[in-house]
Formats: sequence, C-alpha cells, structure tokens
Amino acid sequence: MEISAAPLIYILIFVAVVVLVEGLYLTVFGKSISMDSRVSRRLALMQKNGNREQVLEQLRKEMSQHMSSRGIPLYSLLADKAQKANIAFSPKQLIGIMALVSVFAFVGLTIGTAVDTPVRIAIAAIMGVGGVYFWVNKKAKKRVSMMEEQLAEAVELMVRSLRVGHPFASAIGIVAKEVPDPLGTEFGLIADEAAYGRNVADSLKSFAERMDNQDLRFLAVAVAIQQQSGGNLAEILEGLGKVVRARYKLFRRVKAITAEAKWSGMFLSAFPLVALVGINIVDPNYYEEVKDSTAFVPAGIFVAVMLTFNIIYMKIMTTIKV
Repeated sequence: MEISAAPLIYILIFVAVVVLVEGLYLTVFGKSISMDSRVSRRLALMQKNGNREQVLEQLRKEMSQHMSSRGIPLYSLLADKAQKANIAFSPKQLIGIMALVSVFAFVGLTIGTAVDTPVRIAIAAIMGVGGVYFWVNKKAKKRVSMMEEQLAEAVELMVRSLRVGHPFASAIGIVAKEVPDPLGTEFGLIADEAAYGRNVADSLKSFAERMDNQDLRFLAVAVAIQQQSGGNLAEILEGLGKVVRARYKLFRRVKAITAEAKWSGMFLSAFPLVALVGINIVDPNYYEEVKDSTAFVPAGIFVAVMLTFNIIYMKIMTTIKV
C-alpha cells in the first residue's frame, strides 16, 4: 500500500508560515509587543525612548493606520481585524509579509511535493494570504477577549482612585501603570492625550469605536454625561463596573453553555476534511477509478458547497447574541 505524505507537508508548511509571521513580529518589535508581557508596551517604549511625545505619536499611528488603509484592494478584508489586534506592522508591511511567506511556502512546496508549478504558485499564494489572515484573526480574538476581562477591574481601580481624591485623568493614568496590556497601553494613550489637551470623553469614545465594544461605549457615555451635567463620577463608575462585570459573567456563562454545541459543530465541519486528508495519506489512488468520470468534478463542487453551508449554519446555530 502506497502512503502519501503530501497532505501532511501542506499542513506543516502552513503551520511554518504562521510561526514565521509570529517570529518576524517579535523580532522586529521585541517581546513588549506580546500581550503576555506584564509591562505594557507604552511603558516599555517610554523606558527605551524617554520621549513621551514620540511614544504617543508612534502608538497613535499604529492604532489608526489599518482603518485609514481600507482603500487598498482586498486589504479591507483584513483591516478591521488588524485594527482590533493593534498590529504594529503597517498595511504595506503586512502585504509585503504576505508576499514573503508566499515565496517561503512556494519553496517548501517545491522541495516537498511534485505538483505542477502553476498549482504550487496558487497554493503558495493561498497559504501566504491565509496564513497572515489566520495570524491576525487569532491576535484580534485574543486581544478583544483580554480587554473584556480587564475592563471591570480597570473601572473598579478608577473608582478607588477617584474616592481618594485623584482627578479622573490621574485615575486613568493609574490604570495605565497598574493594568498590563492590552488595556494598559490603551489607557496610557488616553492619559497622554488628556495631558496634551484632548477631552477624555472624546478619547474614550474613539477607543470604543475602534474596538467596537459596547462596555467601552457605556464608559465613554458615562464620562461625557458627568462632564456635562455633573454628579459623583465615582458612584457612576461603580455602578458601571458592576454592570460590566455582570455582563462579562453572563457572556462567560453563555460561552460555557454553548461550548458543547460549538465543538460538535466544529467536529462535524472538520471531520469530512480530516477524512479526505487521511484517505489521501493512506491510499493516494483511492479516487483513481472515478476521477476521470464526468460526474467527479460536479460531485466535488456539490460536496464543497454543502460543507460550506454546514459551516455557516453551525456558526449561526451556536452564536447567541446577548
């Protein structure tokens, strides 16, 4: 029985592409760019540079560059996720990395497989673009999730700071120092903008719109209302903190309840593809007798369409809006 390693080679090359992108990212921007770092990136940059204004300019550029580049063809598909992930690479650099890892994938396919050159080029391009998209999407999900988890604690920290007599701008600065990334750098940016004269409520609103987060919108609206009509901001934020924590607990509970259904949907969606890869590894000639049939290609297209419908339907069934 002949065993083919080609499907495994494709998988390994794709994994290598994702790892290469992550390695380039950490090499260019250092360990402080990682969201697992205890010291926020803003503080790390200030320790290295020492110029607060230059650090502010650099961070603001990084946080707005992707949304301002939506006009680049096909980049609009990646811009929103790159913005939420706060990818420090510029749009042109990301496109260049796509080309670089596509070349890397092509070399790997050339060494490890014997497919025709046009097919290798097509697969390498798909791996390059798809690998970068997968990496950015993973970064965005992780960053949004960490930010949602940190927000309630940050609001409670601001409440304690306000109650001991600190002004609101100082309370935001304390959050920037005490809370790690991703929220630490974001609030540090807001504190720096406030120091240079920008309205805190406007900065919070821009932050909420950039992240498309409802809890951050609540915070921005609460601060804006207090600025216009007065009142005890500590009490307002204390109530908001309870709401944010309750919403977070509800989201986690819904996620736990739907976890089984989501994993079932992922299994049912992935099983046909895993089975196809397994069949091609164990017996590469399994479809030899039928692949020349006129019904083979239409049948393959039909299966692919039905599998796509299955993935979409499973996604809809396991996504609950709260």
